[in-house]
Amino acid sequence: MYLRKVEGPRAVTLPDGTKMTRADLPAKETRRWVASRKAAVVRAVASGLISRETALDDYGLSDDEFREWETAVTLHGEAALKATALQKYRQP
Repeated sequence: MYLRKVEGPRAVTLPDGTKMTRADLPAKETRRWVASRKAAVVRAVASGLISRETALDDYGLSDDEFREWETAVTLHGEAALKATALQKYRQP
C-alpha cells in the first residue's frame, strides 16, 4: 500500500478522545459551508492536523472569515456556526 507524503500528522486525537484524520476534512472544492464542515476545519487547525495557512489556501477562505469561525466556536460552541444562529450570537 502506498501512502502519499503529507506535511504534518495523518491523524490526531481530539480533547474528547475521538480521532480525526485528513479524510474527515471537507473536500477542497467545497463551496457550500454548513456548520459541520466549518467545525471540522476549525477543529483540524486547533488540534494541529493542518496549519492555518493550509486551511486558508486549500479552502479559499479569507483570514477574517476563518477568524470569525474560530471566535464563534470559542465563545459559543459549534452551534454558533449555523447560518440561522448568526443573529443569536452576533455582538450588539
